Amino acid sequence: MEKFLSFDEIKKSLENRETDCKTIVNHYLNNIKTKAHLNAFVEVYEQSALQQAEEIDQKLAMGKAGKLAGMVLGIKDVLCLTSHTVNASSKILEGFESQFTSTAVQRLINEDAIIIGRLNCDEFGMGSSNENSVHGKVLNDLDNSRVPGGSSGGSAVAVQANLCTVSLGTDTGGSVRQPAAFTGLVGTKPTYSRVSRHGLIAYASSFDTIGVFSRNVKDNARVMETMAGPDDFDSTASRKPVPNYSELLHFGKPVKIAYLKETIDSPALQPEIKENTLAVLNRLKNEGHQVDEVNFPLLDYVLPTYYILTTAEASSNLSRFDGVKFGYRTPNAHNLESMYKLTRSEGFGEEVKRRIMLGTFVLSASYYDAYFTKAQKVRRLIKDFTEDLLNKYDYIIMPTTPTTAFKFGEHSNDPVAMYLEDLFTVQASVSGVPAISIPNGKDEKGLPIGLQIMANSFKEADLYAFAEYLSASN
Repeated sequence: MEKFLSFDEIKKSLENRETDCKTIVNHYLNNIKTKAHLNAFVEVYEQSALQQAEEIDQKLAMGKAGKLAGMVLGIKDVLCLTSHTVNASSKILEGFESQFTSTAVQRLINEDAIIIGRLNCDEFGMGSSNENSVHGKVLNDLDNSRVPGGSSGGSAVAVQANLCTVSLGTDTGGSVRQPAAFTGLVGTKPTYSRVSRHGLIAYASSFDTIGVFSRNVKDNARVMETMAGPDDFDSTASRKPVPNYSELLHFGKPVKIAYLKETIDSPALQPEIKENTLAVLNRLKNEGHQVDEVNFPLLDYVLPTYYILTTAEASSNLSRFDGVKFGYRTPNAHNLESMYKLTRSEGFGEEVKRRIMLGTFVLSASYYDAYFTKAQKVRRLIKDFTEDLLNKYDYIIMPTTPTTAFKFGEHSNDPVAMYLEDLFTVQASVSGVPAISIPNGKDEKGLPIGLQIMANSFKEADLYAFAEYLSASN
């Protein structure tokens, strides 16, 4: 029987003195070695994790440990941790060592969470399959021939394969929710600005959020409530107070739920996902909740809007990686101009170069108004529509993904087909509202199906309570 599948189980074992933090860390280290073929971890912090564990065991003995003592955490390879390498799974950041720790990670360390290592991902968070990493692809533990989703594929598989208790990913357009759906986990994207982005290597600054993977809703809520809140290092972080989400999981009132007709009727939607989503909606209706079908006429514009704006921001954000100050520098340069060109050509992968080029194009003088400015206006329309809907309804429910986990190479030569994997997740990202993916059964091949729930901005407490209610009755 697998051990330490939830933090409640870990806490109980520690309280009963049936185990200690060092034993827990060793348990996960053994699992990581056994399942090394999954390629979830880029680097394992064995020595520092065991040292952390010993220190926390001493704190526990004195009754001075933080509320996350015993929780073992993996972090996506875009989050900084002092004196540890971080390279966003890209050659361009080869050998780069963090000079500080990201606020989100530091807050977890302050509560005695143990960081066990950094996790593989699509380069700079750009991808939906974890096939775009300089460290190689991550394998889905349920079926090694299938993708784990992306970009936070390593973070998803680390929890799926019981290599850590929970993990951190980042969600720009679905990069936590989509892999959570593919691996049968709970994955959360908070409201934009709810969690500080300080120490997160940027992809698209007005979309990026730090999210959480877990096996259950309560563990997810615990991590989120610890990370969230204002931060002097990030002026975009909200100053709104943070409720104790994990203590507010009770749910017992009738609510109003909307589902989008266009997502359920989408020709891209796998039949079993449609069937399982409708089953949940029917059950909610039978339990006395108001469930209404609504039209979302802007669905066709969400994905183009997202990719125009995020590639534009990526083009700007990634211009700093030039081989001059840090990271990879080409050995083949013969002058300054060739050093810039060759460093970026050799250092970035194909997908990152594709997005930089697209972003540079939409920001160019001739096309700025035709693409970028127009996309900003459409983003406002999508945001207003979504918020209006969430002012009338408590939640929006839809499938997390159009399909279950696909096979490696299936979409590799068709970028548009790959981008369509984000069809249902980008609305929450464009609108900035929180969303969660929870497991919702399996298809005929035994592959997990995800159910996505969206709530209004800063309503994470309600979102977690409703997700717990649905999870408990699934």
